[in-house]
Amino acid sequence: MQESVRTFLTANNMYCGAAARCLDLASETGEVAKEILRGMDYGKKPYARTAETEGELGDCLFSLLALCCELGVDAAQALDNAVQKYELRLKTKGNAGSR
Repeated sequence: MQESVRTFLTANNMYCGAAARCLDLASETGEVAKEILRGMDYGKKPYARTAETEGELGDCLFSLLALCCELGVDAAQALDNAVQKYELRLKTKGNAGSR
């Protein structure tokens, strides 16, 4: 996935620096939250997926992978490391939380 984002960014001259990518990720994450709120009728109902949810999640994932490209981070390795960290926490503390 990251390679396809890298290829797209390069082909379209869309590198803009880590700070702008981080802000873009925050913005896209907010749009995912908005869709979840809409899917719950702002807390009045149990969540029901909206037509826009998948697209917003895709935008968020693209933004995260683009940030990884800007920072020179291998997203797959970062994810593997995170899963290992959570597995260790579950074994040693009984939960995945950081505290």
